[in-house]
Amino acid sequence: MVFDEGGGCLSRLFDFAGGTGMGYSQPEPLLSKDKVALPSNLMRKALPRWPRLSEPEMVRHYTWLSRRNFGIDTGFYPLGSCTMKHNPRVNEVIAQLPGIADIHPHQPEHHLQGLLSIYHEMQHMLAICSGMDDVTLQPVAGAQGEFTAVRCVQEYFRKRGETQRTKVIVPDSAHGTNPASAAMAGYDIVEIPSLENGRIDLEALKAVVDDTVALMMITNPNTLGLFETDVPEASEIVHAAGGQMYYDGANFNAILGRTSPGLMGFDAVHFNLHKTFSQPHGGGGPGSGPIGVKSHLAEFLPSPVVKKRPIVGDEAKFAVDDMWYTWYEPEHTIGKVQQWHGNAGAIIRCWAYYRRYGYGLKDMSEHAVLNANYLRHALHREAKKADVSHMFVDGAEAEVAKHEFTISLQPAKEAVGVSAMDVAKGLLDLGYMAPTVYFPLVVPECMMFEPTETESRDTLDTFAKDFAQVLKVDAQTLHEAPITTPVRRVDEVYAARNLCLKHPFDEE
Repeated sequence: MVFDEGGGCLSRLFDFAGGTGMGYSQPEPLLSKDKVALPSNLMRKALPRWPRLSEPEMVRHYTWLSRRNFGIDTGFYPLGSCTMKHNPRVNEVIAQLPGIADIHPHQPEHHLQGLLSIYHEMQHMLAICSGMDDVTLQPVAGAQGEFTAVRCVQEYFRKRGETQRTKVIVPDSAHGTNPASAAMAGYDIVEIPSLENGRIDLEALKAVVDDTVALMMITNPNTLGLFETDVPEASEIVHAAGGQMYYDGANFNAILGRTSPGLMGFDAVHFNLHKTFSQPHGGGGPGSGPIGVKSHLAEFLPSPVVKKRPIVGDEAKFAVDDMWYTWYEPEHTIGKVQQWHGNAGAIIRCWAYYRRYGYGLKDMSEHAVLNANYLRHALHREAKKADVSHMFVDGAEAEVAKHEFTISLQPAKEAVGVSAMDVAKGLLDLGYMAPTVYFPLVVPECMMFEPTETESRDTLDTFAKDFAQVLKVDAQTLHEAPITTPVRRVDEVYAARNLCLKHPFDEE
C-alpha cells in the first residue's frame, strides 16, 4: 500500500470502473451471454471496481512505486536481528526453472520426483548443520516455526502423560516471538533476568526450573550479539528436570559451521531460511521457517515430510538417483501448519545457496562476525574523530560481538535531547535503511546493527563516518528528520493501529 505525504492512500492515479482506459482487450467469449448457464445470483450487477489502465500507465505506476521503495539492492541495510543481505541472482534463476515453478502440489508423486528430491536433500542438510535428527520444511516464517516446535513438544509431553508441564522459560533478552509462540500454545511464560554482562543468569534459571517446566526458549548468540557460553549448562539444568530446550534460529548465521544447536544440548530448532541461507524478504514475506528436532520428537512433526525408499516396479522411469521420494505422515503428527508443503520458492532458493557454498558456509558466518566487529569499532573510531563519542555507549565494548551488536543512545538523549529514533530518521536522509531501534528492551535507547557478511569494507567505513555526522546534527533538525524521503516521519503507533489495506472507495 502506498501513502501520500499526509499518510493517506494514493488514489489519483486510478480511473476506476466507468473510465475509458483498458490495458488488454479480451477476445469475444465462445458462448454468448444469454447462453451462459450461471445462476443469476452469481452474475455481476456492475463492473468490478478495479483500476482500468492502459499498459503504459500501469508500467509507469509500478516503476514510480519502485523508485519510492528502499531495499537491499538500493542501499546499505544494517537492520539488526533481521539479516538483510544480498541474495545471489543465480538463486532466482534456479527457482524459476519450469520443472520447479510450473508444477502444482496436487500433481501425483511421479510428477514431483525432482522437487521432492530437493526437499529431502534440504531436510538432510539442515539436519546436519543444526545437529538435529529430522526436519520439516512446512512452516513459512520463523514465528510459525517456533509455534510448530512448541506444539511438537506439547504433544510429546501429552503422550507421556506429563500434563503438569504448563510453563515455558524465556530470558528477558528473548525475541518477542518466543513468549508469544508459547502463549499461543497455551503455556504460561516465566521470564528470567539477564546478568549485567547481558548473558543468561543460571542461578535465576535454577530458581524457576521444576517438573512444571515444559521448555526453555533461547537464541545463541543472544539478541545483544553475545555468545551464551553457559547454554550447555542451562540445557543440563532443564533436562535434569525433564524439560526440553528450544533454539531460536534467528541468529543461526553467526555460528553456522562452527558449532550447532545439537552440540549445545537443544532438542528443537527453527531456521529462518530467508535470513541464514539467502531469500529476499521484508514487508511481511515471503519467508521460510523450517524446524529440526531430535529423534524423540520426530514423530510429532507436521505432516507430511519427505522420505525416500527403494524403487518399486515401473517407478524407475521417473526416479531420481535410483531412489523414490514420497510423502510421509509421522505417527503422532500435530497435523498441517501450512497449506501445501511450505514456501517452495524460498526453499528452492535456499537449497541453491546451500549447494553452491557447501562447506564455505562456515566462511559466511565468520565474515558476518568479522563485519559486525569491524563496524562496531569503526563507529567508535569515527565518533571519536567527530568529537561525538560521548553520545553513545557500548555495554560490551571489551568483548567480541558475533553477527550483530547494540549501542545505547541514552547519553545523547540526556545531554542534547536526541533519541535513537531521531538518529535513525537522520540516517534515512543520508540514503541508509536505519538500524533496528528500541530492541532488545534491556538496552535503553537501543540501536542494533547487523551489517551481514555481504557488505564491503568501504561501505562499512562510509556508514560509520555518516553515522558520526548524524550525531553532530542539532536536536531540532533531527526531530524533523527525515526530510528527503517520499514520506516524512509518520506516527508509527497510529499507522499500526489504523491499517490502510484497501482502496478507500467511499472517499472518491
